[in-house]
Amino acid sequence: MVEEPLFKLRKLLAELEAIKGRHTELISVLIPAGGSVIDMMNQLRNEQGTADNIKSKGTKKNVVTALEKVMQHLKLYKKIPENGVAIYCGNVSEHEGVDDIKLWAIEPPEKLGTKLYWCDQVFRLEPLQDMAAEKEIYGLVVMDNQEAAIGMLKGKKIMMVRKLDSIVPSKTGKGGQSAARFERVREGLINDFYKEIAENVRKAFPKEVKAILFGGPGPAKETFLREEYLPTDIQKMVLGPIGTGYSDETGLEELVERGKELIKEASIARERDLVRKFLEYLQKNNGLAVYGIHNVLETTRQGAVNTILLSETFNMVEVELECQSGHKIKRFVKAEEAERQMCHEHNQKAGLMGEMEAHEAVEVIAEQFGTKLEMISKESREGEQLAALGGIGAILRYRIS
Repeated sequence: MVEEPLFKLRKLLAELEAIKGRHTELISVLIPAGGSVIDMMNQLRNEQGTADNIKSKGTKKNVVTALEKVMQHLKLYKKIPENGVAIYCGNVSEHEGVDDIKLWAIEPPEKLGTKLYWCDQVFRLEPLQDMAAEKEIYGLVVMDNQEAAIGMLKGKKIMMVRKLDSIVPSKTGKGGQSAARFERVREGLINDFYKEIAENVRKAFPKEVKAILFGGPGPAKETFLREEYLPTDIQKMVLGPIGTGYSDETGLEELVERGKELIKEASIARERDLVRKFLEYLQKNNGLAVYGIHNVLETTRQGAVNTILLSETFNMVEVELECQSGHKIKRFVKAEEAERQMCHEHNQKAGLMGEMEAHEAVEVIAEQFGTKLEMISKESREGEQLAALGGIGAILRYRIS
């Protein structure tokens, strides 16, 4: 399932990445875990004094106003949250001479290790972008005829799982019958070592592993894969072979560095396959696909949905409303329209009593009915097609009447 804090962080980052200041008046403030509110307040007051040197009156006014807004927000904290806090503030108006000072604050899902004050035409998002990166688990294997290392990649962290050493002797340069016998023995030992590697790979990885990066120096890796020592279901997960200079822990680091594009391609390919299946069912009109927030949730509540596909661009909220006549309403609307809702039964403006991110409502229902929830990016044509269909679709387990 999608982790809620991670979803919110990615949504915020997408919003902030799109903002470009007309001048150097976008402020980024990062306070790390264990940081001091007082220290940052003092630094921001000093920055207000420095802002007097800005030549443009408009830019100076916007920077000073943004700094004041950040300091007012910091007064809400008795102490910095456990993971730190990131605050972004500035004039986001696209029109020259028009002020629209907005502020965003987020408590990151992981400990923030960076202290920063930065004023620029863009927000400094790198520390949060690192946190928002995929935390999917990938298996890692590097090997040659002498040794093998098995590890896992989770986010940016490489973990060694197992180290194997063989008893395969180096090749001999001697000729004759003894050399032929030596080579047969050596090939037998190589075969045994490859079987040992395969057995350890089979046992090493949890079921959550998305794929396995496989590499090493020399031709051994190609031979191992070509001879299919791995079980078929695991062999299908292999991305590689990837050439590395080493077959130990250093080799695992090389493997990750050289396999970045393969991981990205595999992730996008998986998304693409899911959306293609969904679109194919829609085109065939075979009753195994639905789209739109209401259809997807209604079908999920019937227990008929296998997988919900949710675009990262999906921008709806579930609102709770009440009109002057006391009529209470729940509905899904675009985020920007949450406070402009009508009660159609009484033809009255409805007051906003509460709202929830639509993905949260989707996730709760998906968990209740054992439905998988898959996030889909816009990095493929298929992802863009899902977004164009409203950003949410579902692949059904069976047809419903």
